[in-house]
Amino acid sequence: MSKLQSMQSAYMGRFAPSPTGPLHFGSLLTAVASYCDAKSQQGTWLVRIEDTDIPRIYPDSETHILHCLDAFEFEPDAEIIFQKDRLEIYEEVIYQLQQLNLVYACQCTRKMLGSNAIYAGTCRDLNLAFEHQAIRVRVNDQLICFEDRLQGQHCSNLAHDLGDFVLKRRDGIINYQLAVVVDDYLQGMTHIVRGADLLDNTERQIWLGQLLDYPRLQYMHLPLAMNAQGQKLSKQNLAQALDPAQAPQLLQQAIRALHQLPVDLDRPARMLQQAVAQWDVSRIPRTTQLEQIYQ
Repeated sequence: MSKLQSMQSAYMGRFAPSPTGPLHFGSLLTAVASYCDAKSQQGTWLVRIEDTDIPRIYPDSETHILHCLDAFEFEPDAEIIFQKDRLEIYEEVIYQLQQLNLVYACQCTRKMLGSNAIYAGTCRDLNLAFEHQAIRVRVNDQLICFEDRLQGQHCSNLAHDLGDFVLKRRDGIINYQLAVVVDDYLQGMTHIVRGADLLDNTERQIWLGQLLDYPRLQYMHLPLAMNAQGQKLSKQNLAQALDPAQAPQLLQQAIRALHQLPVDLDRPARMLQQAVAQWDVSRIPRTTQLEQIYQ
């Protein structure tokens, strides 16, 4: 048993940013909500940097993430892990799935697939060698449902909505879906708090967890902060990077955006302490988008 699993409490949560750009206000909402939700239940809160997509890593963004964690005075309960240091673990899990005939090699290129979002299973029965090919996991024709703590029941039939999906790309990059499921298990996660833009990923992750015999997690998908153009705040939409020098003011704004009781402007650690004491999930809007406009 790992050190993390041995220290597992009834609640184990995490904040898992990807360094494809600097943290923005939407990232802060997730950090605040995941931290307060864990700490209000005497839980453990960890930070994981999801950096398997190495070509998309934005210069200095990991440094910015770590600087922000310090400036906002978030204190993870264990050492921060970086997924790019764990690639062998993910490869072992792919091998495990291969032995069970739950994955297969796929030679389809994006050009071959075209605009079709649902994979037709072209390579499913070709028994291609795994080297230098994408690796897909087989899905079944069945409905997968979960009860989200904010969004209510959410369901998907992966065979109809997506098809067999990629765990490892042809260029060798480990897909987000695999890395997140494996690490949530190995880190002993029980509760996932993240943005509603990841809602549609959840059934894939539940399916993969079932194949690997991992325990089912509890999910809470937060309403997204939107910009004036009606787009979610994101690195792709050039959301403004968090300014560590403005940490108390931004923290106060994030707590307000989550419809929590106001906290006094103070050093961030004290503000977080007050936010934890007042944390009330029932106050968070049960929508996928916040009404107010953010930058």
